[in-house]
Amino acid sequence: MGLAVARELIARNPRASVCVLERETDIATHQTGHNSGVIHTGVYYQPGSLKARLCVQGARELYEYCAQRGIAHQRCGKVIVATDEHELARLDELERRGAANGVEGLRRLGAAAIEELEPHARGIAGLHSPDTGAVDFAAVARAYAEDIVQAGGAVATGCDVRAVTVARRSLRVAHSRGTIEARHVVFCAGAWADRLARAAGAEADPRIVPFRGAYLRLLPERRHLVRSLIYPVPDPALPFLGVHFTKRIDGEVLLGPTALIAGARDAYRLQTIRRRDLLDTLAWPGTWRLLRRSWATAATELRHAMLPSGFVRAAARYVPGLEPDDVEPAFAGVRAQALGRDGRLVDDFVFSQTERALHVRNAPSPAATSSLAIARHVAEEVERVFGLEP
Repeated sequence: MGLAVARELIARNPRASVCVLERETDIATHQTGHNSGVIHTGVYYQPGSLKARLCVQGARELYEYCAQRGIAHQRCGKVIVATDEHELARLDELERRGAANGVEGLRRLGAAAIEELEPHARGIAGLHSPDTGAVDFAAVARAYAEDIVQAGGAVATGCDVRAVTVARRSLRVAHSRGTIEARHVVFCAGAWADRLARAAGAEADPRIVPFRGAYLRLLPERRHLVRSLIYPVPDPALPFLGVHFTKRIDGEVLLGPTALIAGARDAYRLQTIRRRDLLDTLAWPGTWRLLRRSWATAATELRHAMLPSGFVRAAARYVPGLEPDDVEPAFAGVRAQALGRDGRLVDDFVFSQTERALHVRNAPSPAATSSLAIARHVAEEVERVFGLEP
């Protein structure tokens, strides 16, 4: 996200001095490099929301960008499958949302049509999104970084931001390699977005609560069970899409993810716990309000995280031929999910402002898909709020 914004800013004003401060020693080491690699089309999102508008625009632009830069990508398509009658109304709503959002090629499916697209899948009805695709977002991030450097900007790695100080005519950003001074700063800090926003003077709400999502993968000899992407009809009360099958650009087929509140903002291993991260989560009133309201879902997710065989059985609802021995552990990612003080999982992109700074406070999926469109949105806000000329 930060790379996309920097790329857009320097493209609009080639004379500007633009520098990206990256916390880690390399780019794309967190959410960008630990996701399923899906290019979403905008089926799920509430019409009129930023997610809906920026996803549809962003997917179109991302496909064009990948073609121009020679980045491997594929329009493999996705089938959203309903397996019982009570899901049909929700499938109707997804179809309505997709049409309202301008998603192209959406097609309602019966049971036979599902099997034509995915011979091993079973359902009573479905929705086909042919433009859903796959890409390696780490490769996209590297291309963004190259664009920045070629345009005269800089990408400085190993710069963990420690403090933000408002000076008379600038912001001073202290980091692990020194201090940088800038007229304006855009914070795109992912899992650490709330901390840097508070350091710059923003309010605490919403808080980032990390959700760890673990994936399994089909063994190579069982990949034929899934041709493209197979998704369930999601629970509208949660901003997660449920257990699904994802064919990646490298040919692997993922099963997952889980969605478990994590003990660290970089908990790629289940055992990873960081005291400050855990205390931030536990001290936030919204955490307990969420758990009281969604305890049954939390219990299911915990069971899936502890017992992969149960996770596989849940997925076999959509692909009945799937067996526990067909999978092996893959990798885990950590979703930086904004959680309100009222216990509400923030479902849309959220941006805020402090003196001389703009903050991307919530940018979960489909932020990677939408990155070019979000970057343009942020750059326009920079120009509007700070009076900068494009």
